[in-house]
Amino acid sequence: MSVHTTVRFDSQGTACDAWHFPGQSEGEGDAFAAPAGRPVVVMAHGLAGTKDSGLEPFARRLADAGLDVLAFDYRGFGASEGSPRQRVSMADQLADYRAAMTAAAALPGVDPSRIVLWGVSLAGGHVIAAAAGRDDVAAVVSLTPLVDGIAAGRHALKSHKPSAILRSTAAGVRSKVASGRGKAAVTMPVVGRPGELAALTLDGLYEDYLSIAGPTWVNEVDAAVGLELGGHRPGKLAAQVTCPMLVQVADFDRSAPPHAAMKAAFKGRAEVRHYPCDHFDVWPGKQWFDAVVEHQVRFLQRHLGAS
Repeated sequence: MSVHTTVRFDSQGTACDAWHFPGQSEGEGDAFAAPAGRPVVVMAHGLAGTKDSGLEPFARRLADAGLDVLAFDYRGFGASEGSPRQRVSMADQLADYRAAMTAAAALPGVDPSRIVLWGVSLAGGHVIAAAAGRDDVAAVVSLTPLVDGIAAGRHALKSHKPSAILRSTAAGVRSKVASGRGKAAVTMPVVGRPGELAALTLDGLYEDYLSIAGPTWVNEVDAAVGLELGGHRPGKLAAQVTCPMLVQVADFDRSAPPHAAMKAAFKGRAEVRHYPCDHFDVWPGKQWFDAVVEHQVRFLQRHLGAS
């Protein structure tokens, strides 16, 4: 089993914290062996997530298959530095991904020409945007991605009362105004139970999220996150991704609209895998985790294997 080490890298003047899992060189790992080094997977979490909240089992499985992995925390989250804390900025997180790519390419034993971008949920959209228009990305893995904030808003209306969405929006507007005046942001829980004010409140999501939550995770996010999501449309950039791409869709996803993920996959000429489950059912300890990781390994073996 791969043992990770801690790596720190700079993103626009902020120190981000990451874990490096070296690829294993025995058995199945030989599929990726090459004189120039091993491929490296750059991995980050979704909405307000931290690397110690469910990413490690994915990273270990990929490392055991022979791939190096760099899993990192965005600025302002987890073990990374940065202020304000718990604020989701799409532009900042995309910049953090690009800085992580530079750091990953410099790791010992890594082939800098075989960088893989791996993202889940909100990060499933980030990896599409980060790969678009670049020729230094060898493959993209996008798991249950949120690729269209407008579509996500419409999707949410199917399972949330309008009053709940209005409350969240009002909190976001108050936070935006407060931040603009130099005051503390208005925050709310990342996940709550139905009827509570939180970013995620669907039945069962509170228990699902807390089941993977690590010690650095904080159940708090700047309430302006909903306003950020409104302009988040990385799916439009999918046609500019020229490397092989795997999009893994949860067909009954209540959080990230599957139809939007499919639209982006079509634009990006991606390989698509479907799973008859909800958003969190692909995570460690859930029914579809093993299948999801196996499909990722096989996809990367086909496109990045040394043979």
